[in-house]
Amino acid sequence: MLHSTVLMIQVAALGLCLWLESVVPLFLREPGQRAQHGIRNVVIGLVNGVVLTGGFSALVLAAVRWGAVHPVGLLHWASLPPWTERLIGFIAFDLWMYLWHRANHNVSWLWRFHRVHHSDLAVDVTTALRFHLGEMILSTLLRLAVIPLLGITLGDLVLYELILQPVIYFHHSNIALPERWDRLMRLAVVSPNMHRVHHSDVPVETNSNYASVFSVWDRLGCTYRRRDVRTIHYGLKEFLQPQWQTLVGLLRTPMA
Repeated sequence: MLHSTVLMIQVAALGLCLWLESVVPLFLREPGQRAQHGIRNVVIGLVNGVVLTGGFSALVLAAVRWGAVHPVGLLHWASLPPWTERLIGFIAFDLWMYLWHRANHNVSWLWRFHRVHHSDLAVDVTTALRFHLGEMILSTLLRLAVIPLLGITLGDLVLYELILQPVIYFHHSNIALPERWDRLMRLAVVSPNMHRVHHSDVPVETNSNYASVFSVWDRLGCTYRRRDVRTIHYGLKEFLQPQWQTLVGLLRTPMA
């Protein structure tokens, strides 16, 4: 039931962003090309979801249970009210996501996998699903250690995913959000314009704005950048050729 609820919220958020991209797009795109691009990214996301759910969900659950039985994690070090523990757990896990994302850009063999996400030439909500399976497996395996080290519960993890996915869908979307709204949003959480800079083909901009939910991590980590997103060019210059935008090309990207 819990898994179904998470899935329903994710599908609803994805559908809402797809509709808003059709109504108020930032960049106009030909419908046929948009559909082809979106289907390709969704297929990648579905394959990742099936493999991770079928092959790793039991391991993640085991890590949560192990952490509950062996109180070695951060949240077990102090006796705090439950709501305080939940808040600290959420913040700590989001900090981990920032550090992991930053590592994907700065560790060369991790970057080889992460390039699949950044090689998208037409960033939209479906780009949030465009990750190489190798990266997703590595991320999940590391979570098996991070979960007990932080001491977060299954509820903490589910709550984070419930909030994370809609936020990621929204800040990848091709929705023309008024700048004043975007500016207010990025005071607290990652906004579309903030994350668009991260998908720029200019390396110094690609290597910035790593945060997933809370935008403060980029300010604290000195990785926050701004620019006029209306003139931005997406993608990676070494993967502009059409063959790298096919399903086979995306799977081959880490080996290029």
